[in-house]
Amino acid sequence: MTQTPTTPAPAAGTSASPTPTTTDHGPGAVVLTPPGATPELVRHRGRWLHGWKPEDTDQWQSVGRVVARRNLGLSVFAEFLGFAVWALWSIVVPQLPAAGFALTPDQMFWLIAVPSLVGATLRIPYTFAVPIFGGRNWTIVSALLLLVPAGALAWAVQRPDLSFSVLLLVAALAGVGGGNFASSMANISFFYPEREKGRALGLNAAGGNLGTAAVQLAVPLVIVGAAGVQLERAGLMFVPLAVLAAVLAWRFMDNVKDASTDPRAYGSAARQRHTWIISFVYIGTFGSFIGFSGAFPTLLKNEFPGMTLSIAFLGALVGSVARPAGGALADRLGGARVTVAAFAVMAAGTVSAILALRSGSFGLFFGSFLVLFLATGAGNGSVYRMIPAVFRHGAGDDADRARRAKVAAGCIGIAGAVGAVGGFLIPRGFAVSTTATGGIEAALWVIVGMYAVMAATTWAVYGRRGSAFGDAVI
Repeated sequence: MTQTPTTPAPAAGTSASPTPTTTDHGPGAVVLTPPGATPELVRHRGRWLHGWKPEDTDQWQSVGRVVARRNLGLSVFAEFLGFAVWALWSIVVPQLPAAGFALTPDQMFWLIAVPSLVGATLRIPYTFAVPIFGGRNWTIVSALLLLVPAGALAWAVQRPDLSFSVLLLVAALAGVGGGNFASSMANISFFYPEREKGRALGLNAAGGNLGTAAVQLAVPLVIVGAAGVQLERAGLMFVPLAVLAAVLAWRFMDNVKDASTDPRAYGSAARQRHTWIISFVYIGTFGSFIGFSGAFPTLLKNEFPGMTLSIAFLGALVGSVARPAGGALADRLGGARVTVAAFAVMAAGTVSAILALRSGSFGLFFGSFLVLFLATGAGNGSVYRMIPAVFRHGAGDDADRARRAKVAAGCIGIAGAVGAVGGFLIPRGFAVSTTATGGIEAALWVIVGMYAVMAATTWAVYGRRGSAFGDAVI
């Protein structure tokens, strides 16, 4: 119990000096702020923070920044593992034939696509889990949940006689890793003041995205053993890492008592047409990133069988690193302009990949996809920058600005979930194209057309001078 000592009563005839207040915060409570500081920040049992006020300059500079950075670092680690497990099947699927599985191209693309669909669906409930259970507590739970898809994969890949439906169900379990992004972003948003929130969320998102690149780099190295390809190692490698993330979160992360997500903000955002326009655009940027990240190793294996899969990680790596850069560029030039430019580069990269397929040039194909990944990452950052600008435009008094900020937060949650659906649509598009035409070129042309539509939509609604936003930089 933390208790401020009292001073003895003054002697008769003397003036009384102020007497410090005796404060009983309960058993196990620790006062984090310096003596006499207000607002007082107290950590209670279960690492619940009471009085967390990141907008208060004194609290932020004295203890707040240290607490926020510690939670951010551990959140990035947990989200990194979530993305890695989410993308695990993207690098395992091309190896399944070597493990004795007989799968059609359509079945292989199903195994890649389903985790993305499940992850997209889980993003909304994962967002609400943070204010209900606490960010620290939910990080522990979500990290331990990764043991389920990791263990199931290790079991399944050793049984080539499994039916495809069972294999598909096991792959779907990896979707729990996709939900981690939403809960991690929601949690970190409570720890930072508005002036630093964009940078913190950008680092959190980029750190998580890097999990996709890391798993595609590590798995081809880990699964090679003395007995040949040992795919079960791809799942088992995450068991100690998930336990470590849970232990670190239990020991060092915090819950914010005053954190709250207003469910009505999602309802308000869902009634705004801009929420669905932005979600449609985000399918093109983030959906392309996660969809191409999932399909890229299989595309390399199918189109250029002689090339090693260990280089596939470079695509996701480039896209992850480009995300914060895209956000920073959007801060200077405007999110709409950067997003339109990103779609133009994405379309050019896709057309270049089509030409590479026709000529059989691996170098051109690989380089085209690196450009494509670069543009998707930049577009992810610029779209997220657009959201607060769109909903802030035309705001009135402080109450109106606060209401609009909540709607923008709801839009971010909805767009994040809808955008992730692209991770399902792109692999399924490749499957349909391969089944109907014998190759992926038809699907790539459809994607080019979608980029043109999305770029035109972004420009017409948010970038055109004659739009409802006038000369505002969105």
